[in-house]
Amino acid sequence: MGSSERIIRQAAMVEHDRAYWANCARVAGMDEAGRGPLAGDVVAACVIMPPAPIIDWVDDSKKLSAKRRELVYEQIMETALYVGVGRASAREIDEINILRATMNAMRRAAEGAQANIYLIDAVKNLGLDAPEIPIIHGDAVSYSIDASSIVAKVTRDRELEALDQLYPQYGFARHKGYGTAAHIAAIRQHGPCPAHRMTFIGKFI
Repeated sequence: MGSSERIIRQAAMVEHDRAYWANCARVAGMDEAGRGPLAGDVVAACVIMPPAPIIDWVDDSKKLSAKRRELVYEQIMETALYVGVGRASAREIDEINILRATMNAMRRAAEGAQANIYLIDAVKNLGLDAPEIPIIHGDAVSYSIDASSIVAKVTRDRELEALDQLYPQYGFARHKGYGTAAHIAAIRQHGPCPAHRMTFIGKFI
């Protein structure tokens, strides 16, 4: 994506949220990271950004390099009115399934937000304390959701890098728990560790 295209894209996402800022003092964006990996927590973030200043480079976390995500993450943490992070462990995912675990992580992230409205990437019916607006592909639409996407992704990536120190044989720092060929080969060689989602890796062992 070229620079001008990126700027236009971000302007559209900011404009989307301005319609909510015009009527609500605290507009929360919510997204998660880690629904698909074979290991690690699913991590959700709830972020309330102010209408100003607008942070450049806030975008879908998957569209940013790791270095850029880290830089923007620090700016979000300095600027946001509220940042909440919630998790659901591999065991919880195994016990209740990934969708329900993701919803639990989102509820935990929103505790204390006191938002007037929640803009949520795709997930609905969380039962939060204010109106919920589920938005399909919300990380392509909303500035607030993108901010939460970055917080969730950076938080989870850091946690997988820490997990790599405990279980270096799996390469978590490289693949962040996703089902790469190298990760699957390591599971077959060493067996699973406590961070693995048994309901996800059953077909590989």
